[in-house]
Amino acid sequence: MAFEGLAERLQGTMQRIKGKGKVTEADVKEMMREVRFALIEADVNLKVVKEFVKKVSERAVGTDVMKSLTPGQQVIKIVKDELTDLMGGEESPLQFAKKPPTVIMMVGLQGAGKTTTSGKLANVLRKKYNRKPLLVAADIYRPAAIQQLETIGKQLSLPVFSMGTDVSPVEIVRQALEKSKEDLNDVIIIDTAGRLHVDEDLMQELKDIRTIKEPDEVFLVVDSMTGQDAVNVAQQFNETVGITGVVLTKLDGDTRGGAALSIRSVAEKPIKFVGMGEKMDALEPFHPERMASRILGMGDMMSLIEKAQANVDEEKAKEMEEKFRTQTFTFDDFVEQLQQVKKMGPLEDILKMLPGAGKIKGLENAKVDEKQMGRVEAIIYSMTPAEKTNPEIISSSRKKRIATGSGTSIQEVNRLLKQFDEMKKMMKQMSGMTQKGKKKMKMPGFDSLFR
Repeated sequence: MAFEGLAERLQGTMQRIKGKGKVTEADVKEMMREVRFALIEADVNLKVVKEFVKKVSERAVGTDVMKSLTPGQQVIKIVKDELTDLMGGEESPLQFAKKPPTVIMMVGLQGAGKTTTSGKLANVLRKKYNRKPLLVAADIYRPAAIQQLETIGKQLSLPVFSMGTDVSPVEIVRQALEKSKEDLNDVIIIDTAGRLHVDEDLMQELKDIRTIKEPDEVFLVVDSMTGQDAVNVAQQFNETVGITGVVLTKLDGDTRGGAALSIRSVAEKPIKFVGMGEKMDALEPFHPERMASRILGMGDMMSLIEKAQANVDEEKAKEMEEKFRTQTFTFDDFVEQLQQVKKMGPLEDILKMLPGAGKIKGLENAKVDEKQMGRVEAIIYSMTPAEKTNPEIISSSRKKRIATGSGTSIQEVNRLLKQFDEMKKMMKQMSGMTQKGKKKMKMPGFDSLFR
């Protein structure tokens, strides 16, 4: 996950100062030394690091902070504010044309993930903004680029305009604009060609495409794992072609996060979206404040709520709440809940959005075993309707049959039954709990879902 090293270093530093009743200039100086090392280690641009440390230091040693009742927490707030500001301050929304179609050009080097990101963006525009996008295959040089975009279009049930490799990209875009008028597409996403490095031919082609119709957005797609090179590429593309925003891919990978923290400040262009996985819905609008909260271990409840709203059926949620309350929750409901949660993305990523999750020992290495989740579902699917509703009737012979039918062991069946029983007990405790004497409870053992 992006920022893990940086987050760990910063959270450790913040923790040491958080509870201090008095903060001295020496404390701030020591803390900023640690912050500086953490940012450099994360491959943040050196000029950006110096400016960041200077701003935080100046604000942190102010009289208002030093004499406040909670100076440690005030300093942490300053770090969060400056981190947010460094990444752009606030979300930079998509710019739509006043008169359709909105034209979005996707530019960048080869291997950054332009074609896949074009498909993801089209999917976001359709789902979140209720638009009717048209994908345009204007990369006639890379082998199989057109075929890749057509495959993505088919997978998402989205139209793709292509004319093969013998027609110039300029002509392809010109005809795509005409086609969009016929089919009433209100957004056109142009997947342009990339190169292994910036060259004159590539830049000229992009300029020629821009002359057909001035795009509303020009998104530079950069691989966040390239670190400082991503910042350099952003500068080059902006100076030569002109970009309106950046899309960072692979931010869920093993990246130090330097590009995300440097690119806004150096290239002076906002990060519009971030790729957080391989799935076609794994593209998120970039929220600087939320990302700053994640880095500092404060969680990201807003993103978590949005994920839930987008993936969890509201009516079913109400129905499930009623079943929790009346203790009529069955194994069928259990599977349904499991599938709804899986739609929200990797469970370990969801857990990390909870405030204070960084302090939970072992969570940084928590990995949900998808195969094990599949085995749990197989066990439940091997039960009869009566067994799913009343698991207490499951005798030894029934357990043997369920294990054989699901390709699992009797021990695994026993473990699931025990977990389900613990869950029902917890629900009973929760429904009978009074405000006066709340008991501290732990979640029932889903440890078998982790490895």
